[in-house]
Amino acid sequence: MQSIENKIYKRICGNSRGWTFSNKDFSDLGRSGSIDIALHRLQKSEKIRRICRGIYDYPKYSELLGQWLSPDIDRTAHALARRSGWRIQPSGNTALNLLGMSTQVPARFVYLSNGPNRIYRIGDVDLTFKKAMLKETALRYRESALLVQAIKAVTDQNNTDEIIELARRRFSSSERKRILKDTRYITDWIVEIIRKICREDKE
Repeated sequence: MQSIENKIYKRICGNSRGWTFSNKDFSDLGRSGSIDIALHRLQKSEKIRRICRGIYDYPKYSELLGQWLSPDIDRTAHALARRSGWRIQPSGNTALNLLGMSTQVPARFVYLSNGPNRIYRIGDVDLTFKKAMLKETALRYRESALLVQAIKAVTDQNNTDEIIELARRRFSSSERKRILKDTRYITDWIVEIIRKICREDKE
């Protein structure tokens, strides 16, 4: 019979390198106290890495750089959200960065949340959760939510034409069709920009 520690490590390995998690992700395997002890042992044996209180990852190693890579901030944000039962969405420049539409690496990653305001220090980065009304929670696809937040960010900077071109290059034809269908019931002015992104022939 497998120990709870072995069961937890098997699940971690099954999610591949870079996965970020908390004890909540193993609640079906045993009692909270036993899971915490198992995670502590795995950390002590350097099989996993502690990112912040109660949050761990299965770190990736870069042969090119010869070092372990920094924690994935987006995965860390979602691990924190799962642990607390929050719904979250990347905001503004964070969405642009996650979509690869910005080459600037932000010193602060901001997520809108239906939970309380929180700031976590992850390495050299501030991971910030801002309490907000999440109007786009009905969106089914992660790409849709990211694009909506990115549009809001660049529209504030009067760079609408730029994001239309960037998004057309970022998403395939099939992805654009899926996003268009997914976002058809959100704010009209955002839908209009998404229609320009998703049209097959540029004017």
